[in-house]
Amino acid sequence: MIIHDRIYGNFEIEGVLKELILSPPVQRLKKVHQGGACYLMNEKWNITRYDHSIGVMLLIRRLGGCLEEQIAGLLHDVSHTAFSHVVDYVFENANEDFHEQIFDKIIEQSDIPTILSNYGHYYKEILFPMEQWSILEQPLPDLCADRIDYTLRDMHSYFDISKDEINKFLNSLIVKEEKICVKSLQSAEWFTETYYKEVIDFFMSPENVYSNNLLSKAIKISLQHKLITPDDLLDNDYTLLSKLTNSNNAEVLAILQQINSNVKLELNDTSYDIHGKHKARLIDPAVVINDSINKASELSTWVAQLNDHAARKFREGVFIKIV
Repeated sequence: MIIHDRIYGNFEIEGVLKELILSPPVQRLKKVHQGGACYLMNEKWNITRYDHSIGVMLLIRRLGGCLEEQIAGLLHDVSHTAFSHVVDYVFENANEDFHEQIFDKIIEQSDIPTILSNYGHYYKEILFPMEQWSILEQPLPDLCADRIDYTLRDMHSYFDISKDEINKFLNSLIVKEEKICVKSLQSAEWFTETYYKEVIDFFMSPENVYSNNLLSKAIKISLQHKLITPDDLLDNDYTLLSKLTNSNNAEVLAILQQINSNVKLELNDTSYDIHGKHKARLIDPAVVINDSINKASELSTWVAQLNDHAARKFREGVFIKIV
């Protein structure tokens, strides 16, 4: 099986990874958009959880991670519900970690434990807890494969970050003392700026906030009126959207009709219709200088300023006016 990835190139995949990729839980992610409802407003914003999961697996491989960590990387998002983080807005979950709360249940109700067992792996040793894998996961503000992949993938597709820039950054990565680090301050500054384009300019863009806000309202109403069940959230974007549409509920349909590419939005903190707040996502890459690990913010006033600006944006949120 050959994987063609737009960020990391072509890889041959076989054995347990191939079988896991072809399994229903991973294949479902092809119909779960990473940005939630925003693809309903901009069809180009179409990266899926499948794209990202494959990417995380490949990045872990590139950085020398073992097979077990590659498996964990491939499966780390398998419990994401339809429309990804929209469910967190439905349930008013400020930590945006609903998919983590149900991860154990989703894994254990799937064929993943059997697939792993057939290749001599015990699923609990690999998947619980995910934090055992230091390349895959690190607490903010450190680098990790998950954070790096979704940033590079989205920014390459949506903000025209070039492959040359990406390759230069990837070539600067090393794993030292079980942490992903960069070998130059320039790379740390580039990624910090790129990351904030992701989490502020994209995640908190008017289109993103508006579409996810409205869709979460439609889902919440549908759950309250039993037009859908919580289990429906475990399906994919298209199936859930079809159920919402076919409910023929006037309130739900009116909301869905407002999520389209013709809506005009602007940032306006004095006269606004929606105030969106997101989980604070700060980054401070570790930089190796003379064999010593240093925080980028302690070496670069630019990184420190970017972090201060981002922290303020997360505290304030984003104010959107429908024009």
